[in-house]
Amino acid sequence: MIIGLTGGIGSGKSTVARAFAELGAAWVDADDVAREIVAPGEPALDAIHRRYGRAVLHPDGTLNRAALRERIFSAPAEREWLESITHPRVRERLLAHLQRLEAGPAPYVLLVSPLLFESGQDALIDRCLVVDVPEALQRERTLARDGVSREQVDAILDAQLSRDQRLSRGCDLVDNSGDTPFMREQVSALDARYRAPV
Repeated sequence: MIIGLTGGIGSGKSTVARAFAELGAAWVDADDVAREIVAPGEPALDAIHRRYGRAVLHPDGTLNRAALRERIFSAPAEREWLESITHPRVRERLLAHLQRLEAGPAPYVLLVSPLLFESGQDALIDRCLVVDVPEALQRERTLARDGVSREQVDAILDAQLSRDQRLSRGCDLVDNSGDTPFMREQVSALDARYRAPV
């Protein structure tokens, strides 16, 4: 079984995924795959470089994600172009990872993706788990973690489904606004459910 794990920026998706992994689940992170497909030598990075020039590259030739983010989040047409280049490649690579993990010994596999619904990756899953925190906490965590401006955080939030939309589309929920033991208790209960025979 493939469980799609999603949530807004700063909701703690990776922390929750690691808690599942400690219980034996396998997982692949769409953000990691998105970084893979824009590594030096990858066709997506070549296309980005042709469109925006050296301004979106670090001196070593790797993608300057902060510079690219500044360009696309204030320009919806540019974000759409970027998604048309990256999303199909991310999907193809995700499929390869998921097939490999499904063939392994784990009882189920998590597909961790902030844009699970927006990118159509929900077509790859059997169930959806939403990691949820209030929007104010998302902002607070993201500002503390990523060193971005409040405007950029707002733009990222605007590009993602709203909290209500995510919650309405999820099958399961982890409330990650409390402490670690509270989160782990919820993960443990869901792990038992995901392992149970259908």
